[in-house]
This record gives sequence, structure tokens and C-alpha cells, in this order.
Amino acid sequence: MQGRQNNIPGAIAALWALAGFSLLMLQAVRKLLAVSLDAANYDFSALQWLLLAAFIIFMAYSEGYKGFQKGFSPRFANRAMHLYHQGSSIERLLAPLYCMNFFNAPVRRMLVSYSLLLLILTFIFLFQHIPQPWRGILDAGVVVGLLWGLASTIYYFFRAFFKKPVIQSGEGNTTT
Repeated sequence: MQGRQNNIPGAIAALWALAGFSLLMLQAVRKLLAVSLDAANYDFSALQWLLLAAFIIFMAYSEGYKGFQKGFSPRFANRAMHLYHQGSSIERLLAPLYCMNFFNAPVRRMLVSYSLLLLILTFIFLFQHIPQPWRGILDAGVVVGLLWGLASTIYYFFRAFFKKPVIQSGEGNTTT
């Protein structure tokens, strides 16, 4: 962590945040990818191929680019920097949850985080009842969005620590 004071506990917390988040994302990708690949055992109609391509593009843009790259990932990196410099013991212990805005964040941001979690859990429940190959088509788009999100989060994390922090207006590190 170039140009920064030697802060071993802060560095461990920031890396714990990234590792915890990455493991969560990779576990989701692994499960969804298996379902998506299973869909390849079915003969797709022209409509299904079209919907697969359209949903992958839609999820890459809406979840990957707009949701992660332009929103979540820079905030995650900023909060990881906060952990490095001045995070409390509880923030550092629960670093992945802290960096995902589940506590010690502006109320609006926490409401968004918890609402998204509830929405994701609802989609997981509903998608389990969708037959193949339709479920595989939907899961393929989600996999693309999650991988884009993971890549952008890793990018912004290392950019914040080795180049320059990403500043987003109106986004504080703690409860404001």
C-alpha cells in the first residue's frame, strides 16, 4: 500500500473486506454458473437465444456497469480505505459487511443495501421455481453482472490503495 503509513491492522481489515466480498461473489457465481451451463443441455429456440443475448447485455449494463462499476464498487473501495486509516475494531472485524454498507453508513445507503439484499433473496427464491432452460438464461445474465461487479470492485480497491482514492460526492464513510 504505496505511500501510506505502515498500518498492519488496517491493511488486514481492508484485505479481509475484499476477500470476504470476493468469496461471497465467487460462491454465487459458482452456483449460478452450474445452472446456466445445465441449460446448454437443452435445445434453444431462436427466441431463447435472443432472450439469452438480450438478458446478458441488460445485466452487464444494469448490474455490472450501472450498479457495481458506477455505484457500489467505488463506495466499497472508499470504505475499505476508511478501514485502513481509521476503522473501529467492530468495523474492521465485520469489514466485508461494513464495506457493503450494512452498518455505520448513511441511513439512506443502509436502506438501499438491505432492500437490495431482500430483493436478491426474493429473486433467488423465485428463480428456483423457473424451469430450464429459462432459469439458465436468467442465471447467465446474473453471472455476467456479478463477474463484472467483482472485477470492478477489485479494480477500484487496488486503485484506491495504489493510485488515488475514488471520491463520490455525498457518500461519507460513517453515519452522516
